[in-house]
Amino acid sequence: MRLFDTHAHLDDQQFRDDIEQHLSEAQSTGVVGVTSIGTTLASSRRCVELAQEYPAVYAAVGIHPNYCHEAIESDWESICKLATNHRVVAIGETGLDRYWDYASFDLQQTWFARHIELSYQLQKPLVIHQRDCESDILMMLSKNQQNGKVLGIMHSFCGSLEAAEQCLAWGMYISFSGMVTFKKSETLRELVRKIPLDRLLIETDSPYLAPHPRRSQRPNSPALLPLTAVCIADVRGMSIEELAELTTNNALRVFGIGTSSS
Repeated sequence: MRLFDTHAHLDDQQFRDDIEQHLSEAQSTGVVGVTSIGTTLASSRRCVELAQEYPAVYAAVGIHPNYCHEAIESDWESICKLATNHRVVAIGETGLDRYWDYASFDLQQTWFARHIELSYQLQKPLVIHQRDCESDILMMLSKNQQNGKVLGIMHSFCGSLEAAEQCLAWGMYISFSGMVTFKKSETLRELVRKIPLDRLLIETDSPYLAPHPRRSQRPNSPALLPLTAVCIADVRGMSIEELAELTTNNALRVFGIGTSSS
């Protein structure tokens, strides 16, 4: 069985002293790949370092909307340079967030637009965060898409079916985290049933959002990805082996891993 964790924050302090153990445990549960997602310049650099050190780890680089107020202009120049590294397979975590008010919404939009443009320039997918701003995300993507397409992933998706359908129409992928396993997430599981199998991805968002029944575990780890996979496989009426192979192939495709662009 092969599983691919499309979104983890392996640079987080909770992994600092035992990253090798966490990766070994993940491998023992069938996880063959993890994309470590940057949220600041320092975080992005660390993700690239991890990807260069561990063959199963890949990197995404970017400035999270909740941290863009801390970034300076030279940070973006450095992100653009990091993004050309062959171990970097995506741009982000980027997007918009109205739940927290760390950064002004106008500033978030400015930085999101930069990430969108970089994604087009390098033909590497966006990793998109959205919280309480679904219509804003769709509006920006609509305005900034090229040729009717958006290369990207809606990460830890918990939005509406209508938003998912629009993203799918643009050619995007929809990724689900451990939230889909929570007892009160029946609406989210209903949404999982409606996502085309060739656009479905799974993630841990570790060290956050540990899946049921390990929801209280700290930190969440890529080794727990099978719990989310089992839940989604059950929802889709598939075996865990079928779901794992399908979502792993989807991850390899969207990240360009195993192609000349990887």
